[in-house]
Amino acid sequence: MVGRVHSFESFGTVDGPGIRSVVFLQGCPMRCRYCHNPDTWNAEGGTPRSAEEIAREVLKYRNYFADRGGVTVSGGEPLLQLDFVLELFGRLKEKGVNTCLDTSGICYREGDERFERLARLTDLVLLDIKHIDEDAHRALTGQSNKNPLAFARFLDERGVKMWIRHVLVPGITDDDGALMRLRAFLDTLKNVEKVEVLPYHTMGVQKYKKLGIPYSLEGVQPPAKERVENAKRILRGRA
Repeated sequence: MVGRVHSFESFGTVDGPGIRSVVFLQGCPMRCRYCHNPDTWNAEGGTPRSAEEIAREVLKYRNYFADRGGVTVSGGEPLLQLDFVLELFGRLKEKGVNTCLDTSGICYREGDERFERLARLTDLVLLDIKHIDEDAHRALTGQSNKNPLAFARFLDERGVKMWIRHVLVPGITDDDGALMRLRAFLDTLKNVEKVEVLPYHTMGVQKYKKLGIPYSLEGVQPPAKERVENAKRILRGRA
């Protein structure tokens, strides 16, 4: 099984627990306005690599994983290459390696049996919920939020641990009402271990210029610390 790989990080510390090898896969069907990796969008880009080759590469760093670390597959959108992820995670689980998936859930399809296998092979999912409101989600990403929310329910029903991530963009995703509606949705899930609020930043703007892609959030500044703390209080159930 060959996948298209964008890049590889040997000692990641922000994509799941502990020290992790992070594999970034190429391709994404969403066009999030704040995306800082537009170079991962093209599904035909990246470098072809076999699952066996990637497994062999990440296992070189196994001694650094300790008790909490492991391998995270991110993107782009990794589930765009679901079969590749399944083979890679299968190989890693055979070696006793902790597996983590960083995804938006946009590629989830109810009734696709491959997702049942994915649930069995995945120790933790970092699920990025872009916006709880359908229309706002479409305006922000170009896609419906039905699949991401259905994926969250699917994972919860199968007992898969989740960390929920929410990017806070002033004027777009920081509305208190929307945050409270997202909190109400999270309250229906039993297996959410953590909620992370990720402040919007502009570090990817130069990539847009290099690729000749208009940046639609030109002039939008990162959120104030007070707004970040407010979002954390709401989404973590302390408001």
